[in-house]
Amino acid sequence: MKPLRIALTKGRLEKDTVALLEKIGYDCSAIREKGRRLILPVGNHEFEAVLAKAADVVTYVEHGVCDLGVVGKDTILENGNSFYEILDLGFGRCRFALAGPKGKPFYGGYSIRTIASKYPNVARAFFEGKGMDVQVIKIEGSVELAPLLGLADAIVDLVETGATLRENGLEVIETVCPISARLIANTASLKLRKREIEALAARMEQAKGDGI
Repeated sequence: MKPLRIALTKGRLEKDTVALLEKIGYDCSAIREKGRRLILPVGNHEFEAVLAKAADVVTYVEHGVCDLGVVGKDTILENGNSFYEILDLGFGRCRFALAGPKGKPFYGGYSIRTIASKYPNVARAFFEGKGMDVQVIKIEGSVELAPLLGLADAIVDLVETGATLRENGLEVIETVCPISARLIANTASLKLRKREIEALAARMEQAKGDGI
């Protein structure tokens, strides 16, 4: 049988996942010394790691070319989930927040608010839950610019420390939801390789409970 294949989100989540895998005894030197390679062996070829952008991790798992994936809850919420979310890994913590110009009331009045976000589906779902009708504009870059330029009344974005908001005269109005990295599994893989996947997930859960 082929080794399990796990897609890792490049960058910080990749580093945190490698640290967790090393803690449970896997040799991840191939990932640490990857060069330009994108598919790498882990341990004694127990499984393969595929390095990808966050949204692509979801795509690879959904289509079954990867059995497992590590991706932020933000990507799951924005892109949907026709896969199993099997473990909160506990790292990559931040939050989705509604933010706007400091000292300017957001709620109240009857005008339709305009919201800028890199995550339009998350933004729409948040306001639908409040029964509010808003216009959502998707921004690819620095979303903080939208209210500064008068394009939007507020933004929905990931917030870690809030420093970027403060430096641009913005403040958190309300937390939308907490975010962290999740281990996801392809639906068919979880049925066909249930024992392997559950064993790996159990070891990861125990290790993250001890702290990385």
